[in-house]
Amino acid sequence: MSIIAARLNRIKPSPSSMAGQRARELRATGRDIVGLTSGEPDFDTPANVAEAVVRAMAASKTKYTDVGGTPELKAAIREKFRRDNGLDYAPGELIVGTGAKQIIFNAIMCTVAAGDEVIVPAPYWVSYPDIVLLAGGTPVFAPCPPENGFKLRAEDLERAITPRTKWLILNAPNNPSGAVYSRAEMQALTDVLVRHPHVWVIADDIYEHLIYDGRAFVTPAQVEPALKARTVTVNGVSKAYAMTGWRIGYAGAPAELIKAMVKLQSQSTSNPSSIGQAAAVEALNGPQDFIATRRDIFQARRDQVVQWLRAVPGLACHVPEGAFYVFPSCAGVIGRKTPGGQVLRTDEDFILYLLESENLAVLQGAAYGVSPFFRISYATSLEVLEEGCSRLRRACERLL
Repeated sequence: MSIIAARLNRIKPSPSSMAGQRARELRATGRDIVGLTSGEPDFDTPANVAEAVVRAMAASKTKYTDVGGTPELKAAIREKFRRDNGLDYAPGELIVGTGAKQIIFNAIMCTVAAGDEVIVPAPYWVSYPDIVLLAGGTPVFAPCPPENGFKLRAEDLERAITPRTKWLILNAPNNPSGAVYSRAEMQALTDVLVRHPHVWVIADDIYEHLIYDGRAFVTPAQVEPALKARTVTVNGVSKAYAMTGWRIGYAGAPAELIKAMVKLQSQSTSNPSSIGQAAAVEALNGPQDFIATRRDIFQARRDQVVQWLRAVPGLACHVPEGAFYVFPSCAGVIGRKTPGGQVLRTDEDFILYLLESENLAVLQGAAYGVSPFFRISYATSLEVLEEGCSRLRRACERLL
């Protein structure tokens, strides 16, 4: 008899985390792997943030903190929400966790029970459905096809809502598609939600500052203030500030839910890293001008990668509006044969072929709920991206 609890059978390991680990393992064996799976900026954490951490350690800020975050960081988060989003949260309406993933995990685990449904627009970040399943809930996938710009439409949201719906998880800019909602598009969604007061919203805004072509960012509680009382607005310092390893995420939400989330966190990780919190204070309060500079670099990479991908036979590539991923269709290569005679029947077959034939690591669209697609991260240098796209083109040109 296995000692492992049955609830673990509901979920699978994170495909994106496992892909990164696999690429590192293959490099350790001496293989020349070009890894385009990483969901983290290749830039360094800003120097002022690193310097603030040295000061924090010199001041012995290395002890336990309040479970839900230090007063200093909550003050910085409160100002950030005011400054960037026009949202005002009291300190008791804020929580800091070990990454934005923990915040989402806390919110779902505190609220979802057997029979509850959570609407997850597809394509989706790989962890959303599994967190819902672990809580005993049912993910309800709302399709967002490329012809709709990979965006959830009001009529599709309306169709997905039932009396059992507990949450909508909305991630924009979206991982993996890069989809961004205009104010009008977001308003159409919030109008639906206003009509269904039993549905709460998790707004995963982690890619907020990575939006291209002059677009403006909006979040649901900002567009429709009436939703603030049932919205968890999630963010963090990982993407915009190149601080993935610092593991600091945060959220604003109604005080009753925040209190429950802190209670849960007190029995899991307890407080986030004290040093990570000191770093996040400086990140949020310090100079912000470098964000636009890095955003321009990401946009230039996006433009070049899309151009390279559109020249590859069998692929089609939508232009992402935000984040740092492209999500091309590989429908044009499905059904074709590799030089070794294997028929590529799925996007997973395709990405395994790329890994074996060209030492190129990307992620299959099936992991994000949409096939046949695959995800490439352009959060790396143009030189690496060019080499990766060259290998991709060679692999596709050899198909029979």
